[in-house]
Amino acid sequence: MTRALIIGGGWSGLAAAVELCRQQIEVTLVEAAGRLGGRAARIQHRGREYDSGQHLVIGAYHGILGLLAAMGVSEDAVFERRPFEMVSLSVRSAPPLSFRLVDLPAPFHLLGGLFGAEGLSRADKWGALRFCLAAARSKDLREDFTVQELMYRHGQSPESVSRLWEPICLATLNTPLHEASAEIFLRVLRDVFAYDRRDSDLLLPRRGLAGMFPEPAQKYIEGRGGRILLNSRATRLEISRGMATGAMLADGTRLDADHVILALPPPACLHLIEGCVPMRLLAQRLTGFDYAPICTVYLRYSSDVRLDFPMVGLHGTLAQWAFDLSSSGEPGLIAAVISGPGEHMELERGVLQQRIVAELATCFPHWPAPEEIFTLCEKRATFLSRQGINSQRPGVETPVEACWLAGDAVATGYPSTLEGAVRSGMECARRVVAQSARRA
Repeated sequence: MTRALIIGGGWSGLAAAVELCRQQIEVTLVEAAGRLGGRAARIQHRGREYDSGQHLVIGAYHGILGLLAAMGVSEDAVFERRPFEMVSLSVRSAPPLSFRLVDLPAPFHLLGGLFGAEGLSRADKWGALRFCLAAARSKDLREDFTVQELMYRHGQSPESVSRLWEPICLATLNTPLHEASAEIFLRVLRDVFAYDRRDSDLLLPRRGLAGMFPEPAQKYIEGRGGRILLNSRATRLEISRGMATGAMLADGTRLDADHVILALPPPACLHLIEGCVPMRLLAQRLTGFDYAPICTVYLRYSSDVRLDFPMVGLHGTLAQWAFDLSSSGEPGLIAAVISGPGEHMELERGVLQQRIVAELATCFPHWPAPEEIFTLCEKRATFLSRQGINSQRPGVETPVEACWLAGDAVATGYPSTLEGAVRSGMECARRVVAQSARRA
């Protein structure tokens, strides 16, 4: 039987392992941490569990949904599906912005929603409609440019950019407009709004990030004979005659395999392939990524505190979005999210928390004071989806035979998202199965 070794237990590694187990490939997965899920998992703080940041999951994420279905996990058991609606409150004098998609086939559900939007001028509505029609028709770009330039080319007003497009860009690409790739942004908009009305639905996790995929994946892998080794750090890739043959662990254990999948973020992957001559060009590409932070401030209020919507945009504030986590069984828990770089990264944590509490009190004056605050700031949360980055992203195939590369940095066309990670892992698994069949 073909043996596959997967290094990394994030979403890309788990996706590869699930697909390989489904294809009856012998799987061993090693993870340096004591838990699965990578940067999208559950963590402990003072006896409570929190998601390691907020991650949007939408109906267009067919990779995640398809993998869950393949494991026999029903969507309803993991997600609460809701039609997309956007609400943005401003601490300035601007009125709230709100729109919801209408019950029409795509992309008319978006066009109808924008036409009926509140808080946008008539001119901005027509401008947004024209832009969406152009985005739906556009299949590719001859040359990439920034989202800021994209907005300028399509005549979007400063108010429309500030209230509508910039929040969407930051939420999906975690990259400021003046750096963000128009190519990647248009890919996301098309996949979410252009093809199927259900693709734009919001999928709210019922049991947090771990219950959404890592826990079902672990059960599926181990239930089909796969091995998962936690607290096991791979320190060296083993290569013989130009072919990957396994890896060495920090405790001296050697794991042999017919295929090795490196399901790691670029910095960790670089440590593993350091000194490997055939991997020099890949290493150079992996050093070309810059990273952006995401800060999540969790505020625990009394259980009767609610948002009227699953998430609410905030304008003129440090926090850009507020998420109501009652759908995950956490009534009263609000997550305030700040995407991308900014002044917040220079603030002392207590000062940052005070700013967020004050902003939420301004937007929701009827709320009581929070009972508890917990802040997570991940400085390297995602790679920057900057202009031209797609041309630098490596594919799943490496210069070493039987060695494959997974992770959200791989050239899936998606930004640094859970869906991009899952698609890369599944593609690696397909390559392993195909090559194993040819060898047989």
